[in-house]
Amino acid sequence: MTIESLSINKVSNGWHKQFSHQSQALNCRMRFAIFLPPQATSIHKVPVLYWLSGLTCTDENFMQKGGAQKLAAELGVAIVAPDTSPRGSKVPDDKLGSYDLGLGAGFYLNATQTPWDSHYKMYDYILTELPALIEENFPVNSKRALSGHSMGGHGALTIALKNPEKYQSVSAFSPICNPMKCPWGQKAFSAYLGDEQRLWEEYDASELIKKSTTHLPTLVSQGTSDEFLENQLKTHTIKEAASINDYPITINMEEGYDHSYYFIASFIEQHLRFHFEHLAI
Repeated sequence: MTIESLSINKVSNGWHKQFSHQSQALNCRMRFAIFLPPQATSIHKVPVLYWLSGLTCTDENFMQKGGAQKLAAELGVAIVAPDTSPRGSKVPDDKLGSYDLGLGAGFYLNATQTPWDSHYKMYDYILTELPALIEENFPVNSKRALSGHSMGGHGALTIALKNPEKYQSVSAFSPICNPMKCPWGQKAFSAYLGDEQRLWEEYDASELIKKSTTHLPTLVSQGTSDEFLENQLKTHTIKEAASINDYPITINMEEGYDHSYYFIASFIEQHLRFHFEHLAI
């Protein structure tokens, strides 16, 4: 697969690079960023943490605000940050221009409803197409971890829970834990998936964890002062679901933290060390 270089910056003795490529899954050009630690060479391949960002974000938010590169360089872990949805003039967007549907709001699922189904296949893109592209073009190995924030935390949890054999570990900051029961999720699922509740359950972490038979190392961090906690994120639902299935999950409620990248920057090192513990095996 052909990729086009867009930018390159040295950081923490590694390299932050930004590329675009034509996506078959999404039927448009996509952009992604990759941080390659100094250990990544043609004769030494490194593991990869895939980071999924939230509503309105792009590949740039986490790479510029997360503060992950210094420790990733020390640990020898690459970081890949894709965009949050398909883009382009031919890609459908919400007619009212809302931030929580359409461009920037792909929700990491495979849409089944028109007009979304011609482009909005973020689940396939993250699970299959992007890792194949990364492993073909960069000095990385097949060991993968998955993390994300908000809508991206929802994506990380659901993709990992459905495909535990593909990942060594998964974590999430402020994830949408029960999208079937919150306004963000209900709006997106209705548009992308229609009215079939069975399809909704396939993209709901609280539902998936109830029936999971493979236990993947899982870490969730949630700020207690997050303005979206009660109505949108519903962290208690995934805790309750894990308890029903005796699923081992670590949920850290961090006092006073909100939904912003200040929260992510404060605890990203904890998440990186958590993933490295399993990527290094």
